This record gives sequence, structure tokens and C-alpha cells, in this order.
Amino acid sequence: MSSGTDGADRGNGARSDELDRSLSVEFLVEPFAEGVPGPHVEAALSPFERRGVEVDLGPFASIASGDPDTVAEAVGEMVRDAMAAGATSLRIHVGADPKDLSVGPLHDALTSMIRAAERDIGTAVDDWSRADKQRVVRLLEEQGAFLLRGAVDDMARIMGVSRITIYNYLNAIDRS
Repeated sequence: MSSGTDGADRGNGARSDELDRSLSVEFLVEPFAEGVPGPHVEAALSPFERRGVEVDLGPFASIASGDPDTVAEAVGEMVRDAMAAGATSLRIHVGADPKDLSVGPLHDALTSMIRAAERDIGTAVDDWSRADKQRVVRLLEEQGAFLLRGAVDDMARIMGVSRITIYNYLNAIDRS
């Protein structure tokens, strides 16, 4: 008979490997805000911070890891608080290990950034003026979108301009 120290039942119905596990959540809050994060992003971070759960902020998504109950409670509060503060959508992935998490392919991140820009500007990408396109390129540059392989080509295709035009917009940002 086992003494209970080999991972078997510890008397409360839980296995030892389950008791020692951490839960990770990766989340993406939209809309993207130019410059500093908006109140909707701050509202999304606060439930984790109040519980002492560190959040690793990334250019496309943020990751928090901790005790499963604590993380689950923070996620529920995050959804309520972020939406009440102006978030238009939240993408959430939950897993046991942050290495296994991904909000989606990086191409999806660029698509999400474009949708957020459309909401911010108030018109579809096909209706953007030259000034709107320049503003979006600046915003995406600040968010690191052009670090993605193929992002310039993708943005040129989406905006209906040449890749040279995107590079010109980026060069204008560098000069300002």
C-alpha cells in the first residue's frame, strides 16, 4: 500500500502533480492604443496585479502565470473590467505552460491590428485616405508589427499600395 507520497491521492482527491501545477494565460486586448496603453488595457492588467500575479507584456499579447484558482479569478475579472473600460474584444488562451500558448499565428496578429485600426479610424481599410494609411503605419511601427517577416508586403497588399509606399511611410516616421 502507498504512503501517498508517490503522486497518489493525498486525501483530498487531488494528485500531487496537479497540486504543484501552474496555469498560464495569454491575452490580447483590443483596440490597440497608439502610444501608451489605454484604460481598457490597464483594466485588463489590474486583476492580475492585485493578486500578485506578474504579467509579461508583449507587443501582441501578454502572459500571466500562477496558481490556477488565482489566475482563473483574475481572468474573469479581467474580462468584466476591460470590457467596461472600453475594450472591444479580448483573445484569451489558457494552458499549463506559457511555451505552449499562442494567441494565434503572427499573421493573425497583423490582421487583428488592422481590424483595430479600422475601428479606431472609423472606416474600412479600403476607405482610408493617405493620411489614415500613414497614421496606421506609424501605429503598427510603434507596436513592432514590421518586425514580422513579410509584414511590409502584407500591409502593402491590405492597403492597396506598393511596398515602396510602405517603406516611404516608415522612412517618414524615422525622419520625424
